[in-house]
Amino acid sequence: MRTSFPFRSRCLAAALALLCTSTALAADPPAIPALSTVAGHAAMEHIAPWRSRFGRTRPVIAVIGNNSGTELVDFVIPYGVLVASNAADVITVATHAGPLIMRPALKLQAQTTARDFNTRYPDGADYVIVPAMVDREDPILLDWIAAQSRLGATTVSICDGALVVANAGVSNGHVATAHWATESLRTQQYPGTHWVKDTRYVADGRVVSSAGISAAMPTALALVEAIAGHARASALANELGVADWSTQHDSDAFQPRLGVNIGGFAATNYTNHWFHSMQHIGVPVSAGVDEIALAITADAYSRTGRSHAHALAASNDPVTTRHGLVLLPDRVTGDKAPMDVVLPALQPAPSAQVFDTVLASIATRYGRNTAYGVALDFEYPGFQH
Repeated sequence: MRTSFPFRSRCLAAALALLCTSTALAADPPAIPALSTVAGHAAMEHIAPWRSRFGRTRPVIAVIGNNSGTELVDFVIPYGVLVASNAADVITVATHAGPLIMRPALKLQAQTTARDFNTRYPDGADYVIVPAMVDREDPILLDWIAAQSRLGATTVSICDGALVVANAGVSNGHVATAHWATESLRTQQYPGTHWVKDTRYVADGRVVSSAGISAAMPTALALVEAIAGHARASALANELGVADWSTQHDSDAFQPRLGVNIGGFAATNYTNHWFHSMQHIGVPVSAGVDEIALAITADAYSRTGRSHAHALAASNDPVTTRHGLVLLPDRVTGDKAPMDVVLPALQPAPSAQVFDTVLASIATRYGRNTAYGVALDFEYPGFQH
């Protein structure tokens, strides 16, 4: 089964439903308990401190991806932040051998497969990061996540990775959250999980989950804090340009609604998909590229409905990013089929600031309604329509 909300269409589906279904406008939203109604909710604002197991001096963190489609920012931000913290051994894992096809753009090569990880770490990981994935019912993926949980790993889902975790049975009986657009879907399909909103992330024992895509950043910093302490997390947040990684969040602010130019937003996103030719956007990459800035840029441009981003390199050779991620180029400079647009090379800057700069770039190129749609998809609070 594939996700009911394809990565780029979640906001569009919500907007069109709001415009076209008069009964939906009058109806109350589904009854989802607020985080404040959950007993002991204050404790859920902090991930439990890491405790060494098996004589390890550093935790082992596996970032799992499904080869057929894994959300790019969900995967890359936790990886980049955790490696930058120098507080853990972070390993990228694929369900199968071969490239990881990222959604909505780029290709990566994981360091190992789920089977080989099990051989190398028979005691399991300390933490497993689970991004959103296109195929959330892959039996190899689900069995591996469930097995890691049984071995004592803390499962950390990013965005609709929570649906993968729910399918694996790991979040049953726990409190969890996910992307705002799947609110009704997950309450209907996974009633054994207590779904909440209005929180960037929630920690219920060894089950941690985050809201939409941009929540990967505060969630990763919260995990750094749990592993290495507040001072290290604070220093890293300053390097990344993050002022606050608390759980404070308003989920409803991202739902397209009347009074926030909903007509223009819905019409723009609809026409972007159907009445404009797709532009191929080249994002220059070379060794040492900031993988977080690259992921945000490529992901955002590939959500516009007007463009698709490609990693543009000097050759077809794999490119190793700043923190050791292996990127497989999509295009080579000088190809017979040139890019429609080549973006400027990514400039040194705090990685988290790229959310603002790329949305401003999209607004300039395609209009603010398009940029607003991307911000809603990212569940990013920094962009004002």
